[in-house]
Amino acid sequence: MTAGGQLEMPGMPRRLFPATPSKLATFSDCPRRYRMAYLDRPTPPKGPPWAHNTVGSAVHAALRSWWELPVPQRTPRAARQLLYGHWSDTGFADAEQSATWRARAAGWLDEYVPTLDPADEPVGTERQVAATTERLAVSGRVDRIDARDGELVVVDYKTGRRPSTEDEARGSPALALYVLGVRRTLRRPCTRVELHHLPTGTVASFEHTDRSLANHVRRAEDVAEDITAATAAREAGAGDDEAFPPVPGQQCGWCDFRRSCPTGQAAAPARETWSFLPVEE
Repeated sequence: MTAGGQLEMPGMPRRLFPATPSKLATFSDCPRRYRMAYLDRPTPPKGPPWAHNTVGSAVHAALRSWWELPVPQRTPRAARQLLYGHWSDTGFADAEQSATWRARAAGWLDEYVPTLDPADEPVGTERQVAATTERLAVSGRVDRIDARDGELVVVDYKTGRRPSTEDEARGSPALALYVLGVRRTLRRPCTRVELHHLPTGTVASFEHTDRSLANHVRRAEDVAEDITAATAAREAGAGDDEAFPPVPGQQCGWCDFRRSCPTGQAAAPARETWSFLPVEE
């Protein structure tokens, strides 16, 4: 019997674990958080949304919508107007702080959009891709897929505090799995990943090899095996905390499920919903 409750007969192919990069990362960070997010029904109530996520979502949506415009309309001014249309005050301390960050994000687009060729059509924006390995059926959504020199490039937008680094591009499990998904979904070569950090206008990149991708796949499959074992243990009668133990730490201060987790409440004080915005100059 599998963890999902299906009989496994001799000779049957092994059931693949359905995974997304965020699903695997959640379990790696805290098995209890994974249980609350993906297994508990009804799902425990989440905390309030975060201002930095509001900023990132609006910038991503504006760039996606910008590429959907007719080519002559793809201007910096259009990107700014699209940002305003996608903006929300969610998570900010007040309307004044929201307005400040809307202006700042618009400034990022004013600097970033002129570096793009409006006529150089991406292969995809917000494109869903998927691939399978020996143990995983993995899927994810790529911010942008470019075609350059006969190969496809995975582009991920970043709006966080610090500029992205080559180590981050190389070590990102999500980007590696996106490469596999792009190869399988679009049937074209893909090795390069790029992190475009809009606040600084910098780009961090990495060229994956078969070996580097295999290392990421192995680690992802190991996490999936741990999730499967924990789920099976819970179904066999193990307690929730035995099968999915908490991993307390400073990260508990911003966990979505903090209000349902006494362990997390004791581990760290709650953070303000705007506390992860980049430091204002």
